[in-house]
Amino acid sequence: MIRTSAIALLAIIQIAAADPAGERQIHAGVDTFQEAYRKWDADGFAMAAGQFKQAPPSARSHYWRGVAHFHRMLQLRSQHPPQEESALAAMEQAIAALEAAVALDTRHAESHALLGTLYGMKIDGSFLRGMRYGPRVQDHQKRALAHGAENPRVRYLLGAARFHTADDRADFRTALATLQDAEKWFAAESAAPPADPTAPRWGASSCLTFIGRCHLALGDRKQAAAYFRKALAMHPGDHIARSELDALTKD
Repeated sequence: MIRTSAIALLAIIQIAAADPAGERQIHAGVDTFQEAYRKWDADGFAMAAGQFKQAPPSARSHYWRGVAHFHRMLQLRSQHPPQEESALAAMEQAIAALEAAVALDTRHAESHALLGTLYGMKIDGSFLRGMRYGPRVQDHQKRALAHGAENPRVRYLLGAARFHTADDRADFRTALATLQDAEKWFAAESAAPPADPTAPRWGASSCLTFIGRCHLALGDRKQAAAYFRKALAMHPGDHIARSELDALTKD
């Protein structure tokens, strides 16, 4: 384990020495992304995507650009009224970036997980789009689990997808179990500082929100409220947790 971490750190140092400007762009992009995430700011996500685009092409820079566009899409959809046209454009930009990432690194688990999520969102309940994109969803989810079974964002995205496609209590329980696995991996991840400051650390608060939504779907309002409060303590800008908690406390 120590030897593996040392090798990874040495690789990061070598990359930085070979391309300091590119590393600075990625570091700057991650800082901008984290600030945009904290403020839940579409313009900030767009700025981060631009910074990642300026970095030399790599699976990592493409991945981060896809992450920034993905979150910009979510933020645009959360506005009142939703900015659907701009959100759809951000979705396509996210897909293009993440497809470029897996073309360079077929084992990039988080890129596969995000692609599975995005293609699932494109289906949006349509039978015809399901025929077209369903196999892509399944393929990317399978690859994500194959290469990142212990990755918290892989588990979280899979659990969120299962929540959105759930039809009955058994489905919601399956989604909940997957999200609870993700919660454990997020806790393990947060217990140790990352060896690389550009390592992904997003998704933990949203995982808690989806656990709350699963509890709510299963009729456990007390547990749902507890998880919405946990999500808001971690990320006060989580609009879904806020609206769900507000609805619960008004009843």
